[in-house]
Parts: sequence; C-alpha cells; structure tokens
Amino acid sequence: MSKTDVTEVETTTALPPAKRSFGARLGAHFKKWWWVHLIIFIAVLLVILLPVIYVGYPRIAQNQVTDSTLNITSMVIADPTPDSFHLMQTQVIGSHSSYHPKIYSFLASVSLLGSAHAFTSVQVPEVQSKDGAEVNVDQIVDLSNADAFGDFAQAVMLNEDVELNIYGRPGLREGSLPKTTVTYNKTVSMKGLNKLTGFDVTEFHIMTEPKNGRNMNGTVYIPNPSVMTITMGNVTLDLSIGGTPMGYTYLDNLVLKPGNNTIPMFATVNQSAIIGLVTSSSNPYKDLNGLVPFVISGNSSVYNGKQLPYFTQALASNNLTVNLNVTRALAELGLKL
Repeated sequence: MSKTDVTEVETTTALPPAKRSFGARLGAHFKKWWWVHLIIFIAVLLVILLPVIYVGYPRIAQNQVTDSTLNITSMVIADPTPDSFHLMQTQVIGSHSSYHPKIYSFLASVSLLGSAHAFTSVQVPEVQSKDGAEVNVDQIVDLSNADAFGDFAQAVMLNEDVELNIYGRPGLREGSLPKTTVTYNKTVSMKGLNKLTGFDVTEFHIMTEPKNGRNMNGTVYIPNPSVMTITMGNVTLDLSIGGTPMGYTYLDNLVLKPGNNTIPMFATVNQSAIIGLVTSSSNPYKDLNGLVPFVISGNSSVYNGKQLPYFTQALASNNLTVNLNVTRALAELGLKL
C-alpha cells in the first residue's frame, strides 16, 4: 500500500464589503453630481426671485407711491410773463411706509383737476421718499397752455379750495433692488382766494392836487388764506356805481402774500358825477349816511409792460362791492353836504 500525501487546504470565507452609511453615500452623490444640484438650486431660486423682483416689487413700489400724500406748503409765482413765470414751491411728502425708496428726478405735468389740458410741466428733483421729506422746486416754467393756466388762476380766485393734478412716470429704487418705473398721479388740494372775501377799502381820501390823472388815494385790505405768493404787477380795477362807470382804481406793483395784505391804492374817479349823485334829491343811497356802494371789477394785470391774460381773467371773474363814505371824504376838503 502506497503512502498517500495529504495536502491540507485552508479554506477562508470572503466577507461582503462593509455597507456605507447614508451620509457617506449622500456625500459621494453630491461630490459627483454637485453641478447638477447647483443648476437646480439656481433655477429654483430664479423661479422664486424673478416674479418677486419683476412682478411683486414693482407692484409694491407702485402701491407705496399711490398711498403716499403730497402737501404744498408754499408756492411763489414771480417774474410772470404772458407765457412763463418763476416757480418756487415747497412740497412735503406724507408716508406711513417702512420703505423709503429713492424717487429719481422726473418731469411732471400740472393741471387743474378735471381739466383736459396741463398748463405746464415741472422738473421734480430727486428725493428719498419718507414721511416729512421736502421737495423744493425752483425753476422757470413755460406755460404749455396759457388758457388752461387762466382757468387755474380763475379757480384760485373764486374757490375756497383748489385741486391740482400732478402726473409723471419717475424711476424708483429701493435699496439694492433694480430700478423700476412707477406712475405718479397725485391730486393735491390747496387753499384758494375764496373771492377775496373780506376785501375792504380801509381808508380813502380825495387828493387836492391830482398826480398823473389820479385824484384819490387810500389803502385796501386784501386777505389771502392760501399758501401762494403771487406777483401780479400793476393791477387796474374798474369802479362803477349802480352800473354807471365812475373811474379806475390802481394797485401798483401788487405782490399778494399769504395772510393779511395792506396795500396802497390810487384811483381816478369822476368826482363831479359822484358829488352830483350824493347831492341829488333822487340819490338812491341817501339813507346810508353818506355811504355809497362801489362795484369793483378786474380790468387788467400788467408786469414789465406786458399784460398777463391769465391774471386779467381771474380779476375779471370776481366782482367786489365796497361801501365808501363819500360824504366824509368831501368833508375832509371842507365840503359839507
């Protein structure tokens, strides 16, 4: 029997590879596909932000402008010509918003509310829109429609309150957001002259020595409840009694300021006709103790030798009646009736 060699074979069982954790597998996935996820992230971000920036933000901006208010605290009309004037104006913005965007300078058309035509355009300066912010305008403005400005001047003369429309399309930017365009369409209410209610001739005298054809002088009181300072130049007013023309009144270099105005007055009157009226037995005013009701109506407004049709229109639209003590004025000259 042959000897058999026996070879011992060591058998080992192979173990499966260790299973990686979820975190490790996730990290490997992102390491390999990071660029895909970056694209997805940017796409999602754009989907969210673009509507906000280009739809939501303009709407919010427009709402902020719409909800704000504008108050004119001062308006000066100086150096008027038939087709222009120097405008100095202070406006105050009212806003309850927590946002304070920059409103860029823009050209605004200005019209009487309800008018089909703007009477001028004003370059509104840049401003940070916040409550109490002042907008100061100081420029020569051209009257694009002098007739429309005449309607505005007449409305100021006759009404207690006047409403203006200011319209434009300014650029607006909030912080680092992109610039957008909004519609600025504001109705601004301001006090008018209210038919010069309270106007009075506080004193008048017959001049013993007429000058330049003027034979009477005195003082007039003109209240101005508005915030407007108006340069009207040399103002001529017609005088009449009972429909009969009696002469003219002159207010030279008239600048009507807010508040109470006391202004020198001169007149050229038909003295003989007035004396004849008050001494006549048929004097219809003999029971008024020497008082005679004079009707005053606008004739013209002239500045630097040029008539201002818009102010002439405003003056002519408003008739005033004042009672003058003619008997007392004649008594000053020693003429007792």
